Amino acid sequence: MANTLSEQGSNNPTLHLVHSHAHEGEIPGTVNVKAVEGDDTGYGQALFPVPAEDPNDPLQWSKGQKTMILIIVCIYSFLGNSALLGVGPYITLWSETFNVSQAEASTLISYPNLAYGLTAWLLVPLYLRFGRRPVMLGSLLAFIAGLAGCSRATSFNGLLAARIIHCLGAGVCEALPVQLVNDIFFLHERGNQLGYYTFALCLAALATLPAAYMLPTKYSWRLFFYVILAFAIALFILAFFFVEETSYQRENLADTGMANEDHDSANAASSQEKPESFAVEQATIVPKRKSFLSTLSPRGRVDRTVPFFTLLWRSMTYILVPQVLWVITSFGIIIGLGGLSFNFIFPIKITEPPYNWPASISGIHSVGGVLGFLLAVPFTPTSDILAAYLTRRNNGIREAEMRLGVMLPAMIVGPVGLVVYGLTAQLNLHWIGYFLGAGMASWCGFFYYSFTLAYAVDSYYQNTSEMLMAINVGKQLVSLGLGFKVLDWITQSSYAAVISAGFGSILLANNMFLIVFMIWGKRIRRFMSTSWLAKLHGRSTGTR
Repeated sequence: MANTLSEQGSNNPTLHLVHSHAHEGEIPGTVNVKAVEGDDTGYGQALFPVPAEDPNDPLQWSKGQKTMILIIVCIYSFLGNSALLGVGPYITLWSETFNVSQAEASTLISYPNLAYGLTAWLLVPLYLRFGRRPVMLGSLLAFIAGLAGCSRATSFNGLLAARIIHCLGAGVCEALPVQLVNDIFFLHERGNQLGYYTFALCLAALATLPAAYMLPTKYSWRLFFYVILAFAIALFILAFFFVEETSYQRENLADTGMANEDHDSANAASSQEKPESFAVEQATIVPKRKSFLSTLSPRGRVDRTVPFFTLLWRSMTYILVPQVLWVITSFGIIIGLGGLSFNFIFPIKITEPPYNWPASISGIHSVGGVLGFLLAVPFTPTSDILAAYLTRRNNGIREAEMRLGVMLPAMIVGPVGLVVYGLTAQLNLHWIGYFLGAGMASWCGFFYYSFTLAYAVDSYYQNTSEMLMAINVGKQLVSLGLGFKVLDWITQSSYAAVISAGFGSILLANNMFLIVFMIWGKRIRRFMSTSWLAKLHGRSTGTR
């Protein structure tokens, strides 16, 4: 009989090691998770990836350790994005302080936003080569240094340079949390865990609220950087003690699972013909768990086979993979709209007639976005639950597209939210329209953040790291393109034309690709598995 693991509650390496016969088929993203006798299961599915018989394999770690790592990287994502986007209420003040236009002052968000995405392109190959732990600790130190520079900057260029430094540091948290989820959690848990990461990412929109309230204080906008700096130092200490190296090289059973089953059957038959002594199985030698002190080493698992410079260009070819391109456009459009455009527009609109709000509360618009995210959070487990249900109906064969159905309502809600927001700004309607529009867009964004990413990871599990490099560079370029000149576009046209008609149409077109992947996603995966891109990328022989 299969052994059910309830939320990995029995996944304590001192008590039990996980066993599974799950394996990926010839088409990436199609996985046989039908449980056989002796398999451990989650949602009735055999666990995948198949862990090694080693308590040092991250998949074998306890639930408590996995949860602690997830909490730390989620906090890192929250702080990194808060530092990037929370300064929206300061655009007008910085324009006056440094004697630059508001459009130029907005580059203190736009250029760091670009750096935020580009850093993953450089640091992902580093953590593949030298390990997750040293790169995470090093990036936190750069984040801390940049925040300290921002808090003491006295010129526009100095502030811009410091902003770019802290974003170059924290930008790795756009890829690293997804990588760590991939390292330590099983397939049936992935959507839920990525949902928590997504929520932390999205919750950073709330940072504009305390940022605005800090304006009348003694230290004005500098207090914002002081506060995040203090949290960043505390986070570094937590990461040093609790984030163990998660890179692990295990035998790839995904491609050999069926062969092993045939081999076991052959052995069983031959044992009836051979003397009994030949039928005795060789006992598996299980290594000891590393000591806590040894896990504190700043060194990671060095993999000298990782081609650093090859990864830099090869990863960008993932932009040609339809599932990956959809993640890029989904993230880029939502960040460009919510993270940049909303942050630029609301503080300017709300402090002018007919609203005339004080600048100290101009960051309160983030409440609408956060409420949207909070209303979406209860749906976090739904994609895993739906995929498990459809897998059982499909006789234990899981397809990557099985989680996508939960996104159908969000497909329409987000674009409608943009129409509401743009018309409110154009017609100077009641301020509640800004909150309603941002909330609807954010509710949609949570689904498209969480489940497009989980879908891409499901589809191309073996090369997650290279895929993340392409995703993070691509989405930052898309978001920069949408948010960089948005104030100039609105000046030349109107809020209704740019936000409601323009951005609303772009978001709707992107969202409707959900239908395309639900119907033809497997055919696309099958085609891509035989293309020249598949030959270029290859299929990894282990988890990197």
